[in-house]
Amino acid sequence: MNALYLLFYSSIAGWFLSEIYYKQKFKSEINDQKKDKSTLNILWVVIIPSVFLAVMVSKLTSFHIRNQYWILYLGEILIVTGVLFRWMIIKSLGKFFTVDVSIKEDHQIKKEGFYRFVRHPSYSFALLTFLGLGLFLNNWFSLFITFVPTFSAFLYRIKVEEQALIQQFGNEYLEYKRTTKKLIPFVY
Repeated sequence: MNALYLLFYSSIAGWFLSEIYYKQKFKSEINDQKKDKSTLNILWVVIIPSVFLAVMVSKLTSFHIRNQYWILYLGEILIVTGVLFRWMIIKSLGKFFTVDVSIKEDHQIKKEGFYRFVRHPSYSFALLTFLGLGLFLNNWFSLFITFVPTFSAFLYRIKVEEQALIQQFGNEYLEYKRTTKKLIPFVY
């Protein structure tokens, strides 16, 4: 069990360090059309307190999701999967990935890979990570606190991002939007 907790703390540290790295490395450039409307700041303002509060609540209350260890393993698997796949998606976007919503001069809509199934796979896997954290904490209140506010913040960001993409690409993006789901393949 100690190995699982070591893996958990290592993956959480890797997750936060990767997000800090993305925030520093992938900012929009001077020539980009910035459309962010503070969504990046909103995400950070929601995520950091949600995570810390969820951890505190899991220590102070015992409203277990399951009183079995498999829930911890499932949570850890989702955390690692979310972090790794988010990294792969960010890498696949290349120069078009920025942490703030912006449109590059030669911007193109990515429609291959995970983007064949969902319009926002990076956010899907980020949310999977938060779901994994809530499950690992094994507390219904913690799951709610870590997932629901974060999900709401991502929905706002998606709205802003899609408005920018519709403004830039018009019918091409509307058609892509019509034929793909937002976050969960074939579902939502």
